[in-house]
Amino acid sequence: MPSFDEVLKEAGEFGRFQKRVFFLLCQTGITFSFLFASVVFLGQAPGSYWCRIPGAAEQSELCGWTLEEERNFTVLPLRLGNGSSSGECERLDVVWDTSVSCASPLTHYSNGSTGYLPLTTCHDNWVYKQPHSSIVSEYNLVCGNAWMLDLSQAVLNLGFLAGAFTLGYAADRYGRILTYLLSCLGVGICGIIVAFAPNFTTFLIFRFLQGVFGKGTWMTCYVIVTEIVGSDQRIVGIVIQIFFTLGIMILPGIAYVIPTWQGIQLAISLPNFLFLLYYWVVPESPRWLLTRKKGDKALKIMHNIAKHNGKYLSPHYSEITVNNEEVSNPSFLSLVRTPRMRRNTLILMYAWFTSALIYQGLVMRLGIVGGNLYLDFFISAAVELPAALLILVTIDRIGRRLPFAISNIVAGIACLITAFLPEDILWLKMTIATLGRLGITMAFEIVYLVNTELYPTTLRNFGVSLCSSLCDLGGIIAPFLLFRLAAIWLELPLIIFCILAVVCGLLVLLLPETKGISLPETVEDVEQLSSHFGKCGKKRKHRDTNSYI
Repeated sequence: MPSFDEVLKEAGEFGRFQKRVFFLLCQTGITFSFLFASVVFLGQAPGSYWCRIPGAAEQSELCGWTLEEERNFTVLPLRLGNGSSSGECERLDVVWDTSVSCASPLTHYSNGSTGYLPLTTCHDNWVYKQPHSSIVSEYNLVCGNAWMLDLSQAVLNLGFLAGAFTLGYAADRYGRILTYLLSCLGVGICGIIVAFAPNFTTFLIFRFLQGVFGKGTWMTCYVIVTEIVGSDQRIVGIVIQIFFTLGIMILPGIAYVIPTWQGIQLAISLPNFLFLLYYWVVPESPRWLLTRKKGDKALKIMHNIAKHNGKYLSPHYSEITVNNEEVSNPSFLSLVRTPRMRRNTLILMYAWFTSALIYQGLVMRLGIVGGNLYLDFFISAAVELPAALLILVTIDRIGRRLPFAISNIVAGIACLITAFLPEDILWLKMTIATLGRLGITMAFEIVYLVNTELYPTTLRNFGVSLCSSLCDLGGIIAPFLLFRLAAIWLELPLIIFCILAVVCGLLVLLLPETKGISLPETVEDVEQLSSHFGKCGKKRKHRDTNSYI
């Protein structure tokens, strides 16, 4: 019986069918990037706000004050009496009532001197010029509550982490396309609830769930694309990263056009419902079907692929070799039980953690140049495009391992140089820092591809999801690591980033080269992977079969 890769080669490894499925699933990269980076616009700092004195709303209505006049009566005396107070986090410790004069409301309390006005910390009752522009003004995430905005992003990352375990497991047990479609439905529903959340607690709960389902859409679509193309075409996984970058570039345009955070939230969530239409055009992964002893269904899908690709499967392709390895439900022990699987898993987990930590750390440190948030965010996203282009140029010519290692080492060296460059040559300092971001972006994108290629079909989705969960952990730790170390020495985080990146660059050299080989079907294939390569990384035939593995 022919192997799956032999049948795929006959049906077309990247024909019209795969290109259509690939293009459709790439749209998931755009919507996932919306979710990933949306906090920048959902949580914009309000332009102007102040703490309202109790009774001020009634007094303002009685006296016919505008908001600006009320603000002047509230904030101006604070600045006169206490130059350090802006009126945003403190207010006058008074209560206005009907005895207050509309012309001079503070005379009753100040005894003629604003310097003696009592102050108190503001806990609620803030007034915003744009009350629904962001979640900051919607839920009063200012002053002592400002940390809650960081919490909202941490909760999203926790959702990604939970999704990596739960939905990664589900995709390996119940199927790729089922998990993908349910995840798309979950992202859309949770996104709508987030937009209309009556309080911040509800907002956090469903933002967490949106992170869970969002991770399911992203990781599962990546695996589906990788499993339906030939070994020479798995570079398409890198192209999905370009769509992620395109989403990052589109996001500021959406936020610029839509003035409220609820509108932005709906605009980035509703497109997920369109992906439910993929039920009729995207098939289940035939590789996964084979691992579940469903060879007939897999063969039917392969005939359909061949038909759309304008090819015809030979009559002797009436069966496909079914995986004879006993399929069990995936677990972490499955990833570390054998020597090479254990080595690959530990290195990949470290690579995911390092890539996320350094990437987010450099983005936060480098910042967005200029004062226009929308334009600067767009430019900072565009910097990432050359990374994917460099990968596309190099990865099929010289392999995965060397660019993976070099990109990490370049990022580390760039961080080290940036740390010791003087501030008076700012242009050079920013250029080297940008080079570091380019390097770590390449590493971040390559780890997706390599991770997929180093696990057998029975564990692929779970393995990728589990290893990438360290990415979410790195994203949670990054801001704390950056700001705590920067308080000691501004450039100290760059030194840590350098050490992490260089160590990662050296470790990935221990991984097997996967250029031009078929995806491993079983754990045994992974254990024998390195023995299939000579010094030049060329694929060899397995000694027991006539198919390439």
